[in-house]
Amino acid sequence: MQPRDVNRIKAARLQVRGKVQGVWFRASTAKEASRLGVSGWVRNCPEGTVEILAEGSALDDFIKWCHEGPPLADVETVDIEWTTPQGFDSFEIR
Repeated sequence: MQPRDVNRIKAARLQVRGKVQGVWFRASTAKEASRLGVSGWVRNCPEGTVEILAEGSALDDFIKWCHEGPPLADVETVDIEWTTPQGFDSFEIR
């Protein structure tokens, strides 16, 4: 397996706001990330948001999905901060 070329991959930190905890958001996010080949992590935050650090060549499609989320979610906003890829090789729920 060859190392990933992190110079060609986009990365972003997302803060997802709305009804996003207790609606299978993290598990659905991990499933969608795996489907798209996106790596990184997702976690719940104490203030009720979900934070995601994601990277991959399909990041635009992943971010589009995050604006909708799983069926029980009600996403109000997604704040996006573009960042430097860290070379994750999987996607995990924290």
